[in-house]
Amino acid sequence: MTSATLEQLIMMVSYYLSLEEVETIKKAYEFAETMHKGQTRQSGEEYIVHPTTVACILAEMHADTNTICAALLHDTLEDTKTTKEDIAYYFNQDVANLVDGVTKLAKMNFSSKQEQNAANTRKIITGIRQDVRIIIIKLADRLHNMRTLQFKSATKQQENALETLEIFAPLAYYIGAYRIKSELEDLSLKYLLPSKYQMLEEKKKSIEDESDAMLKAMLARINELLNAKNIPNEIKVRTKNIYGIYKRLNEGQKLSDIHDLLALKIMVDEVDNCYRALGVIHKEYHPLNSRFKDYICNPKTNMYTSLHTTVFGPNDKLVQTQIRTFDMDKIASFGLTAYWDLLKGDARRVMQEDLASKSQFFTSLVELDSMFKDNEEFVVQVKNELFGEKVYVYTTNGDKIELPKGSTIIDLAYKLGPDIGNTMIGAKVNDEVVTVDHLLKNDDRVVIMTDTFSFGPRKDWEGKAYTSLAKRKIREFYKEKIAL
Repeated sequence: MTSATLEQLIMMVSYYLSLEEVETIKKAYEFAETMHKGQTRQSGEEYIVHPTTVACILAEMHADTNTICAALLHDTLEDTKTTKEDIAYYFNQDVANLVDGVTKLAKMNFSSKQEQNAANTRKIITGIRQDVRIIIIKLADRLHNMRTLQFKSATKQQENALETLEIFAPLAYYIGAYRIKSELEDLSLKYLLPSKYQMLEEKKKSIEDESDAMLKAMLARINELLNAKNIPNEIKVRTKNIYGIYKRLNEGQKLSDIHDLLALKIMVDEVDNCYRALGVIHKEYHPLNSRFKDYICNPKTNMYTSLHTTVFGPNDKLVQTQIRTFDMDKIASFGLTAYWDLLKGDARRVMQEDLASKSQFFTSLVELDSMFKDNEEFVVQVKNELFGEKVYVYTTNGDKIELPKGSTIIDLAYKLGPDIGNTMIGAKVNDEVVTVDHLLKNDDRVVIMTDTFSFGPRKDWEGKAYTSLAKRKIREFYKEKIAL
């Protein structure tokens, strides 16, 4: 959807909202239309088309009334004479807070464009602490802007595409919104490396065409086998997004090495049937044992849940099958935004609670936000530690811990808690004794050895740590020691 109308929006929201709520949305549209009157986009369209399309993107997720209203009004504070108090008066404080949350900070507050950009980036990222819906609106806003990027200058296209790849795509990942993340990544690559994008798009299309009959045959066979076991199911074909293929090839892999290039998404009614379906599939198609992941028992750090198994399909083609419940599939596609559909009126509260209690990203973000007063320094650290490459390691009780690539045992110890870091005397990785500056790798099993009577961290640990958290905790330990 590159542009939308009020009629389309009303049709979409009428499907799941009450008549009274629909009237409120009409009122927000009329308010925004009046305030943006005479304004146009670079495409030549009336400006109101943009907030209306953003609202429609959110309506596809069954967003609540206040979020839809905020989407319609999201540019009024920045581009018109509307005030936050006006929005609170004509609508409510929640809508006003959401609109304020997505509004850029005024130029007059900064001495340079760079300083203003850093402050605005920080506001976007940390908006998730206040209300996750702020980030969701910003993602919908950025998605429509990326879909219409052809109307910008070449320089702006590059700037927006890079920012999208560095900031917005990772944010979409961390709230589990894979569909938005994938589209943002592909659109960014299209403008950053157009020839590479076109080449990969053609390769992907060729692979899809070549594999179409084989995948349909597998789909029909698995459907037949599951029906015979009375397992309610729905199966869809999925190929990896273009940016995902580009990233793997850029890491040195061959196209034939990308085991999840082709996938079948198998949705069933309940968790027990996920495992029953897995048995059915393995009986029919030999699995590649090294490519089995149980994200139901051990979810990803962004709360994604599913079973992944790569099997040998017809003609020796490797095919990944993703097995999950229907509800898991909604969350896998839309992340926290699926809660609007699954939990209705309780969605916003549970979104925020789950983010705060289950997301390692959220905890790390809160820590970085408290550490860095300078906006530019904060943004750099977020890009390095939260949005950069990751390693995932396991503790003795099977917990999966997410750390930035380059982290050592010291970083893991302080991630687990300052008391563990301060009393660490050694560690084992995969049953081998290692030094505390040992570099962690994916799937390492780590045992941290502690002693409450230890002398505390050595001063040189600060230079061997990678994360800001570990460095700060070591400094704090010695400050307290000197104070005593």
